[in-house]
Amino acid sequence: MPRLFAGLVDDAAVFPPGSAALPDAVVAHRRHRSAWYADLVGPLLLPASTLPELPDLLDPDEPVAVGVIGDVPIGQLDAVLAEADPRITARQVEAAVAKRGEDPQPGLAELVKLAERLGGIPVHAEIPLAFGLMGALDAVAEARAGGLPVAAKFRTGGLAAELFPTPVELAAVISACRDRELPFKLTAGLHHAVRHRDPETGFTHHGFVNVLAAALAATDGAEVDAVAELLAATDPVRLVERARADRDAERPLWIGYGSCSIEEPLTDLIRLGLVNGGYEQ
Repeated sequence: MPRLFAGLVDDAAVFPPGSAALPDAVVAHRRHRSAWYADLVGPLLLPASTLPELPDLLDPDEPVAVGVIGDVPIGQLDAVLAEADPRITARQVEAAVAKRGEDPQPGLAELVKLAERLGGIPVHAEIPLAFGLMGALDAVAEARAGGLPVAAKFRTGGLAAELFPTPVELAAVISACRDRELPFKLTAGLHHAVRHRDPETGFTHHGFVNVLAAALAATDGAEVDAVAELLAATDPVRLVERARADRDAERPLWIGYGSCSIEEPLTDLIRLGLVNGGYEQ
């Protein structure tokens, strides 16, 4: 697995649209972690409320790395982690700080306090691409500059058209994170490598290789319009060339994203020639 794609895809099998049952998700994640493409796969993403169910699904000495998604109040997340089975390692904690149209600052302040209490576990603040976004990014960047392992997280899809940012909107956010030296994570909608229209819903989805090319360009100093052009591209040739040129480098800015399928992004990477099929490994 090229270094550029290491840990790119977190295993969000239990979340929509896949919505796998937890026992099935654990079995599949175990298979992913022992496969030739294991380096592509990040932690198993689980709602905080499901952590007590996880130990019964593990082998006696089996460790598991998870990303904890806050479906309980932010102030309760550290208690949930403290009570978790010792075989469970929280690789990251993610929580929404506001709903769309709400001021993100109060929730963000609470999440920063959580990061202080967690003592080193990375915390990702999901910030709506709406009112108060740039001020929230400033606050996250300030906390990060103060030594806290905090980063931003943005939603790039969902069950409604307004949840899909335009290429210009997403480019502006990527560039804003670049300007603040702020890593970011994405969630929802990134099912395939290249930007495409879903024939069932009619929604146009961002491609994860588009995002990767855009992050590389932004890191090199590209302006918002150039970053947006890469996000809007539907011809994979330019995107693949950019990704291939940096395949042995560490991925800049973009931490990765959660996907309910590991096979879909893996298959796309193989088809585009960015990852060796690995069947003889």
